[in-house]
Amino acid sequence: MRADAKKNHSHILAVAREVITEHGADASMRDISRRAGVGLATLLRHFPTREALFEALLCTNLDALTQKADVLETSNSPDEALVSWFREWVAFTQSYKGVVALMAAAHTNPDSALYASCAAVHSASARLLLRAQADGTARTDMNGDDLFGLMAALGWVVDLPSFATRADHLFHIIASAILTNPSRNIAERAAC
Repeated sequence: MRADAKKNHSHILAVAREVITEHGADASMRDISRRAGVGLATLLRHFPTREALFEALLCTNLDALTQKADVLETSNSPDEALVSWFREWVAFTQSYKGVVALMAAAHTNPDSALYASCAAVHSASARLLLRAQADGTARTDMNGDDLFGLMAALGWVVDLPSFATRADHLFHIIASAILTNPSRNIAERAAC
């Protein structure tokens, strides 16, 4: 990529991050291009679809989440790792309003630009769940798809203004439902 194209690419991503933070995943591509000071054709040359733009924006965050799962898997007890991972994921979803719907749609669509990133997150979630199940600290009647669904549901609910203030409470309820021994207050310890 030429130096000027690389500079445009980085600038568009920075502006897109601002616009999406302000207006959510439904932010207009036209508004992003206008605010970045480039034509819509230039934006579309760099990011031909909304999903491609989100993939570029989210790739770093999703890679960091996947790496976090690797760290948690080796440094925490299985139940702590699972709950900490769940909390990290919910925090991530709160940083990009509307991203949960995009990720949920991309989760089963191999043609989506977000598919690979979503598959990595799903795989990390399933791995942490299996580890906790093998340890006897997580329910055995759920699988990675169930966990991803619960994560997406919580991410979507706390994205709504009427539930945003209840995010921690809802997180604790769901974490307690996943764990086999919720009386250990693992959800509260993971919040620290």
